[in-house]
Formats: sequence, C-alpha cells, structure tokens
Amino acid sequence: MLFIFGSDLTMYLFSKLRKFSKQLSVRPSVLAGFILGSRLHMPATPRSRSQARTTRPWILSGMDFADTRRKPNFTGKIAVAAALTVMCIIVLKQSPGFSGTSVFSRHEIGVTHVLVTGGAGYIGSHATLRLLKDNYRVTIVDNLSRGNMGAVRVLQRLFPQPGRLQFIYADLGDAKAVNKIFSENAFDAVMHFAAVAYVGESTMEPLRYYHNITSNTLTVLEAMATHNVNTLIYSSTCATYGEPDTMPIVETTPQNPINPYGKAKKMAEDIILDFTKSKKSNMAVMILRYFNVIGSDPEGRLGEAPRPELREHGRISGACFAAALGIVPGLKVHGTDYHTADGTCIRDYIDVTDLVDAHVKALDKALPGKVGIYNVGTGQGRSVKEFVEACKKATGASIEVSYFTRRPGDYAEVYSDPSKIHRELNWTAQYTDLGQSLSQAWKWQKDHPNGYGSA
Repeated sequence: MLFIFGSDLTMYLFSKLRKFSKQLSVRPSVLAGFILGSRLHMPATPRSRSQARTTRPWILSGMDFADTRRKPNFTGKIAVAAALTVMCIIVLKQSPGFSGTSVFSRHEIGVTHVLVTGGAGYIGSHATLRLLKDNYRVTIVDNLSRGNMGAVRVLQRLFPQPGRLQFIYADLGDAKAVNKIFSENAFDAVMHFAAVAYVGESTMEPLRYYHNITSNTLTVLEAMATHNVNTLIYSSTCATYGEPDTMPIVETTPQNPINPYGKAKKMAEDIILDFTKSKKSNMAVMILRYFNVIGSDPEGRLGEAPRPELREHGRISGACFAAALGIVPGLKVHGTDYHTADGTCIRDYIDVTDLVDAHVKALDKALPGKVGIYNVGTGQGRSVKEFVEACKKATGASIEVSYFTRRPGDYAEVYSDPSKIHRELNWTAQYTDLGQSLSQAWKWQKDHPNGYGSA
C-alpha cells in the first residue's frame, strides 16, 4: 500500500486539485477552500470601491453558490465539501497503493518474489541481502521479538528502488494476519527462518518453542496451500539428530532430538513431509539442517546483534564478543566432562555467508513435487576450547573464561558430512577458516558496539 505523509501528501493533493480545477475552469483556491471549510472566494477581477458587488452566482458542477453577503447556503457547502472529499478519495485510489497494482501484489515474468520470514534476524537478514543482490523481490515478515529493525533499514538503504523490498510487521502466530499477508501479496516462494532458536532457553520454555516453531510452521504451510505458493525452503537444524552414535552426521542418520528446540523442529519437518505426501500437494520443498552459524557479511553491512537479555542463551561467538567488548565480565563455558579430546563440546561452525548461499542454491534447484533434505556444514568438528582460543586471537582481547557444569539439552559432538549437498546442489563451504570468520564478525561488532542501535 502506498503511504504519503506530511508535506508530500499536501503537494500530492494540490497537484491533483490543480489538474481537476482546470477541468472545471475553477481556481484551485476555490476547491481547496471548500475542502478546508473556508469561504468561497470570488474571482480576482479588479473592482473599484464604489462598484457594487455582483450577485451573479458561481456555477460549479451544476450547483449554484450565491454571493457571500447573502444568507449562507450551508446545505450547498456541505454537499460540495462532500463531493470534493469523494473526488479526493477517487484521486488517491488512482495511486498504485490504493488501486491494488503494487508490484508486490502481482506475479511478473522473470521476477521471483520470495517471502522471508524472520528476515530481520541474524540469518534472515543475510539471506535477504543475498536475494536482493541476486535480483529477487523480497518481502520480510517479522515481529521483531528477536530481529532488528536496524537490519531492515540497512537493507532498505542498500536497495531503495520501488518493488525490491518491503517489510511487514506481523506475528506468524496470528493466522488471520498471515492469511491476509498471503492474500495481498503474490509470493513465488517462502524461506521460513522465523523461530526462537536457543537450546538452553528451550529447556526452560518448552511450550513457547512448540508454539513458535511447530505451530507457526503449520500456519505458514496452510497459508501457502490456500494461496497456491508452492516452493518452501525450510530452515531446520542439526538439533533434530540429538546425539548420534556415529560421526559425521549424514541425512539418513536417525533423528532423536534431546531438547525441545530440536523436537519442535523435527515436528515441523514431519508436518511438512506429511503434507508433501498428500495428493493435494505439488510443493517443492527443501529442508536445510544446518549446524552452528558464525560470521557476518564480508562487506561489513550486517552482523549479529542479539538482545542483551538473550546473551546467556545465545551463540558462543556472541558471548565471546560481548566479553571482549567488556559488556559482560567474562565468558561462561558449560561442560568440561564430555567424552571428547579436551572435555568440551565439539561443533561444526558454518559461516553465515556460506549458509545463505546454500539457501539460494536450494531455491534454484527446488522442483515441484520433490523434497530435498540436506545437512549444511563444513564437515569439520571444533571443540569449544578451540573456538574460545580462536576468538581470543581474532579479538586480541584477554577474555576471562569460567567453566560450569553441563547445560541441559546439550550434546557432546555433532558435525556434518556435507557430501550430499555438494553432489546434488553443487554447494561447498568457502569460508572454512574459523579465525577468518571470527575476525570478520569481530570487525562488525567493534564498529557496532550497540548493535544496530535503538529501533
């Protein structure tokens, strides 16, 4: 919808009034006067003081308005004001936003319109940036509970052209709002990132995770089915595997999640897969199970900016940077008694730039009626102690590390076998140097000590 505010609206209306007044052979001030409730002015014809006023009425659209010294014709004025108000509404409705001709509301040949849920978040904003660079049309839907409006503003500044990017503030838990969004926009595909995504938090607020992940995914899927949007790229997680007996993890590794986050994601996957098996579906689906995300945009435009109250549950990279910046007194590491070489957890750290590249390749390769499931990782496992040392080197800071007992829901070791995604989507992680990814992310953190600032 087109919104015109302040002086822009004034200029817009007066330009339309000027055009309309020419058609009626009436001065714009006369029309404006009626809209504003002012007295009707006579023509600016030179007249001497001794010259009597004419009693000839003005004729406007078949209605007579007598000289202003006569008894005011309130009924006529009200009628004209109403008529002119209707005229203004008609003029405004001829604008693209009111007429329903917004480019976001129609399909265009050669243009793919992608709905990015959670597009104001860390991963979603980077995915949006890549899509826009590749000339996709993007609509972000986010309730900003975890996302940052500052990230959206960066994207809007980078791509200000009409029809490239729009942001809609909405909660995916509101089925009516979601259905309205789908009814008013012509989406070709959905990248569904929006989700709460902290393992530790999920053990404390399990119901929130099932609502936010499983239930909201069902709502999105129903809207897609109703409005015939047939391509879904689903953001899943390695947490659906739990603690496998063997490493590395392949796509056929049994899924036995051990925390509510992983369980909620697996339930969402099951819903999607069940729907694709039904006769009513011809949906193209790609499910990407990715591992621990790090890094930031190589050009320094976007980064990770978790809310302060969530640092305790957030990614280890965010915790390291917060300690290096002095925002928190030190880094807390949970668990030193795992059956690993140094006793700390082993994870597969994937750079966010590689991750969004996998999403774009998945979108390009998605086929109607087909489902692709892929692990997205580097295939290399790094311990938490290794990560902390790399973070110290990247930041140049002396970070005090405190060790605590295991965190509920954590698992000892997970890393991927990315052979399938390389074979079928021609994707391989490019940013595999842990120190380089952390250095790039640290540069953004130093330049943005307060994140994106207040939204």
